[in-house]
Amino acid sequence: MRAVSPPGLVFAIVGGALLCVPFMTLAANRIVAGHGVMVWALGYWPALMGMIAALGAGLSPRPTLRLFAGALGLACITAQVSQGADLLLADAGDYARTSPAAGFWGLLAVFSLLIADALTQLHPRPLLRAGLLIVALAALAVVFWSGLLGDLSIAQEYVSRARQFWTALAQHLQLALGSLAVAVVIGFPLGVLCHRRGGLRRAMLPMLSFLQTIPSLAMFGIMIPLLAWVATTVPGAREIGIAGIGFAPAFVALVLYSLLPVVGNTVAGLDAVPPATSDAARGMGLSATQQLWQVELPLGLPVLLTGVRIVMVQNIGLAVIAGLIGGGGFGSFVFQGLNQTATDLILLGALPTVLLALVAAVLMDILVDLARPVSETAR
Repeated sequence: MRAVSPPGLVFAIVGGALLCVPFMTLAANRIVAGHGVMVWALGYWPALMGMIAALGAGLSPRPTLRLFAGALGLACITAQVSQGADLLLADAGDYARTSPAAGFWGLLAVFSLLIADALTQLHPRPLLRAGLLIVALAALAVVFWSGLLGDLSIAQEYVSRARQFWTALAQHLQLALGSLAVAVVIGFPLGVLCHRRGGLRRAMLPMLSFLQTIPSLAMFGIMIPLLAWVATTVPGAREIGIAGIGFAPAFVALVLYSLLPVVGNTVAGLDAVPPATSDAARGMGLSATQQLWQVELPLGLPVLLTGVRIVMVQNIGLAVIAGLIGGGGFGSFVFQGLNQTATDLILLGALPTVLLALVAAVLMDILVDLARPVSETAR
């Protein structure tokens, strides 16, 4: 057996280097740039020793030990940043702000990748992965709601905007999941027709591919005059929320971006059904509709769900751009922070977006595995 895990060795080298860069910053207020503080200057040695031990344990070839090493590392950097905030703000003044710096974010990435690498080798079953996800989210909720990180600048940004934060979360989910639902309703029947009619496939897929090449800001810009015209000329359009700026153009743009993965993966999933299986279904007297729902769709479901996964993660990220045209969501915090040069306000919008995308990706991977045949999942 290998004495050292190659990924663990890389993580140990990178993590050791990150211990030599600023772990936190202290600034006079929320806008000005702060000065960096090294991790050993914070004086909380148990957490620092725990990080070093976790990097060392990550060298082990045993994935279970690397999994626990990653969890230990995350716990230690959380404790360190909490204690460090208390220390730095003790005599810093009423308007002082402290934030995690490059060392913290780098170590967060290192320990998260260490856990991901261990889980990849362990390859837990879908239900176990769901349980691990619940445990991770529960631990994250405990950390936030306990006030352990309450002295950090990003937490103070949240406290002053708590109601806006939850409104932005609802808007972000409406944009991402609502556009996904509409794309599935439109794209699945369209994918079935493209699978059965070659001429329609040759015309439709290139057109949807072209839509994907349009940059997101350009797509939102195209939607603004089109929907402004609809709002002024179509009776009742303005009353149902259609306007040149705001939620509607962002929603329509996300639907258009979503169509290619849905339609393309529907076609690919149905094409993946073995011809012999289709012949057997026809030989049993199944109609085309029965063959679709009873044979082709169950066999092609993993590929179809993969398309839904792509769209969900894509839309969660693209929904941030909606804040630029008044569409709401977490992008409103990101662009407000950019205008105010307030880094922690940017993070208040960016970090929840990243978390939503990661959770969505894991959940959809679980559903894809559950949709696979039992024999294939066992392998």
